[in-house]
Amino acid sequence: MADPSKPAHHEDSGSTAKRGKPTLRTIAEITGLAVTTVSRALSDAPQISLDTRKRVREVADEIGYSPDRAAQRLKTGRTNVIGVLLDPHEEILGYGTSIMSGIAKALQGTAFHLIVMPNFMNSTNVEAVNYITRNGMADGLIFSRTEPLDTRVRLLSDLGFPFVTHGRTELSTPHPYVDYDNFTFSYQATKRLIAKGRRKPALISGPADFTFAGHLQHGFMTAVREAGCAYEILTGIDLDSPAGAIRDRIRQRYAEPGPPDSFMCGGEVCALATITGMSDCGLTLGREYDIVAKQTSHLLSAIQPQVETIYEDLTATGEDMGRVLLQKIGGESDVSKLQLLLCPQIPASFSTAG
Repeated sequence: MADPSKPAHHEDSGSTAKRGKPTLRTIAEITGLAVTTVSRALSDAPQISLDTRKRVREVADEIGYSPDRAAQRLKTGRTNVIGVLLDPHEEILGYGTSIMSGIAKALQGTAFHLIVMPNFMNSTNVEAVNYITRNGMADGLIFSRTEPLDTRVRLLSDLGFPFVTHGRTELSTPHPYVDYDNFTFSYQATKRLIAKGRRKPALISGPADFTFAGHLQHGFMTAVREAGCAYEILTGIDLDSPAGAIRDRIRQRYAEPGPPDSFMCGGEVCALATITGMSDCGLTLGREYDIVAKQTSHLLSAIQPQVETIYEDLTATGEDMGRVLLQKIGGESDVSKLQLLLCPQIPASFSTAG
């Protein structure tokens, strides 16, 4: 039986936390502070001393306290939730894991929680966005694979709902985004193939509906036109095609007249499938043909070191998107400060001929 003369706040945090979900009162008992003081300290109220705020935060972290989101929503109108609309696709290895890791890193130390909302219906389906905003499921939204005239961007902009896209649009109204410079990637990759002596590079592009596909094609065409060489944009497949379909199309194309002698691939799956198709035709990478590919993991360089690559850091991209969205939620109104175009890191070897 507890000693009624012993103050509650002398009880150790471990035994207190075992009673159930930690609350503001739990922290108050441990620290000896009033519940209202604890609440204000966790809200970083300037009236509460820095030492007290630090002490309260340390206790909260120690016992695993998290705010009651339902209560907070009633009080503030906010959910403290960031939603990520994630589309399943094979184009990029480890896309979801890397992006989510980066976003989570950006949200560390904030009140926001991350919730993944898979969208299996259609990669640009506006219904998922409608559902999230209509039901107040999040305070901000992150999504990818943008279209030039993306209806999701239009809807969220009209609603004034905070969001950031992984990719750009061609809408006249500017909006927050973080994007990889696919024009420069494609341009430099194609120039490298030409510098290695290849006479007919081919592009396996992204799905035509998406903005990044246009950037890839623009970079590719700029490079081949500058060089005045033959080229080909492969039809019948794109970066979303299954690996088996890419392999079969490459094998089919090589059996036809005037096949390409090199490939610009926007992803590792595409590159591996291309290598398999060419190998089936008895061709050797680095001898009869070359590939330059975008790499987002270390798998490609580990198993096919003869493929030259340009790296895209998806974890850093996720962190940038999280940071931009926090700025938008925090009230940043200058959209130019919420737009980030990430420059590819071109290997030094690309400056010399192969």
